[in-house]
Amino acid sequence: MPADLSPLWISLKTAGLATIASFFIGTAAAYGMLGYRGRWKSVIEGLLIAPLILPPTVVGFLLLLLFGKNGLLGKAMQPFDLTIIFTWYAAVVAAVVVSFPLMYKTALGAFEQIDPDLLQVARTLGAAEPRVVRQILLPLAIPGLLAGTTLAFARALGEFGATLMLAGNIPGQTQTMPMAIFFAVEAGAMGEAWGWAIAIMVLSLSGLMVVNHWQKRYELKLHGNQTGWVEADEPVHRGGNPTIAGDRADRSYPQRAGQPELVVEIENQHPGFTLNTAFVAQETLGILGGSGSGKSMTLRCIAGIETPTRGRIALNGRSLFDSEQRINLPMRQRHVGLVLQHYALFPHLTVTQNIAFGVQHLPKPLRVERVHQHLHRMQLQGLGDRYPHQLSGGQQQRVALARALATSPEVLLLDEPFSALDTYLRSQLERQLLEILSTYGGVTLFVTHNLEEAYRLCEKLLVMSGGKPIAHDTKHRIFEHPQTVRVAQLTGCKNFSQAVGMGDGAVRAIDWGVRLTVLESIPDRLTDVGIRAHQLRITTEPEGENSYPCWLASTSETPHRMTLFLKLNAVAADPQDYDVQAEIFKEKWNAIKDRPFPWYVRFDPIG
Repeated sequence: MPADLSPLWISLKTAGLATIASFFIGTAAAYGMLGYRGRWKSVIEGLLIAPLILPPTVVGFLLLLLFGKNGLLGKAMQPFDLTIIFTWYAAVVAAVVVSFPLMYKTALGAFEQIDPDLLQVARTLGAAEPRVVRQILLPLAIPGLLAGTTLAFARALGEFGATLMLAGNIPGQTQTMPMAIFFAVEAGAMGEAWGWAIAIMVLSLSGLMVVNHWQKRYELKLHGNQTGWVEADEPVHRGGNPTIAGDRADRSYPQRAGQPELVVEIENQHPGFTLNTAFVAQETLGILGGSGSGKSMTLRCIAGIETPTRGRIALNGRSLFDSEQRINLPMRQRHVGLVLQHYALFPHLTVTQNIAFGVQHLPKPLRVERVHQHLHRMQLQGLGDRYPHQLSGGQQQRVALARALATSPEVLLLDEPFSALDTYLRSQLERQLLEILSTYGGVTLFVTHNLEEAYRLCEKLLVMSGGKPIAHDTKHRIFEHPQTVRVAQLTGCKNFSQAVGMGDGAVRAIDWGVRLTVLESIPDRLTDVGIRAHQLRITTEPEGENSYPCWLASTSETPHRMTLFLKLNAVAADPQDYDVQAEIFKEKWNAIKDRPFPWYVRFDPIG
């Protein structure tokens, strides 16, 4: 190492200051560009990363034009008798400009890797944007930010061309290690050049290795050992009637004298899809529909994640959104609890911290009490210090529900919360949710594509298709008297036939080739008739009215039931040649499967 170590100290000071500046400027720029979707995005991106792709001498030349005595900033500094050309400050400026793009691109990549639902859920829990950034975005992006900082430091440490153009090579003032290498080689002092080169490599590579090691430890903390295991779910109830641990008289949930009410009248236009829905919800409303029907988008509009094109959303007389009055409350002010399909738990926070996130405004004793109540209510005792990756799926679901309810929301939005769970655990958690909702004083919207789940949990249903509501009534009327073929399909009916009324209390099912007696009056605009698979009765003898001979085309088996694909009035030509499908228990199947054909299918008189 040369005797004069000033290039080392100048390089370290320059790179250190440049890295600090690049960190704050680059991180802020990345956050600004994260959600930007404007028409100038590509142009702005190009300008931000230009120093990364331009030759350093070109960057230095442009900086010289900018800060020179005739440059825009140079002229602005002249009245104050200031200049940075050929000073140590110029070396810092050059290092900032060339290292900034690395910090920006790395930070932006780190932000984009974070699940956006984590940020949205944080906002629905009442967190203002600075808190969302400080407590969710930045902690989850720490590995990427640290990598960007290290790369920015290494780039600033090795900067040569732009620094030489703007700061010059003044020994003891602006001469950095890269300059010392260049002029040592030029003077034939190869040993000195080697010393500075080794110093730069050691500083840069050791920083990268340390950061890489730390990143692995941090990822392990957030996500655990991916080849490891978590404990299986404990049953939510161990027998007897389901109860909720804790004081049932607890009133941390909203309790109001009047009936809670959510009014939604919105239209939201997206490329290739338009949501156009209107409904009033009181207490618990199930939203049923197929994939892409607009169920989840409806919840996102209510929560404030999506902004509708037009319309209004009112909760208990308070406007959350009104396009005519230009009202659009931010998510944190809507008093909405949101539970998503994948739960969106904050991976860097413990169970206790997740539940407490939305009640930070409470005094600490009340906050601790609220968290304790919900840990007991969801039977999560003993799990408060665990991280989400240390929980099973059912435990994560209960934490997400506890976190949403801890804020005492006026409306609870459940977006297919059981879809990731197995059948047994889903049944257990359904019972617990029913008990919770019985004490919850707000409006609940329960989104699902599982019709049995909707039937068990909700007294009223909204059926959606193609972004529009096609039925809104009690579950009994929707399931027993669907008004359209699409509603019948979405509620599980599998047998349909075109039909015409015959004027004598009967209809002719054209596709089935049968005449059916009906109990109710026949609509004037009758187009189709349908019957659910479990409502067909299979016998070996005719049973009078609405009974027709049938032959078996094929079968499908589940653990407890058989689905029979039947051809009416004729022998099936192949397994796909059938008219209706019937579902029967296996006990019934075992009693008839060896009987000779024809069997008989009886259609109960329908309406």
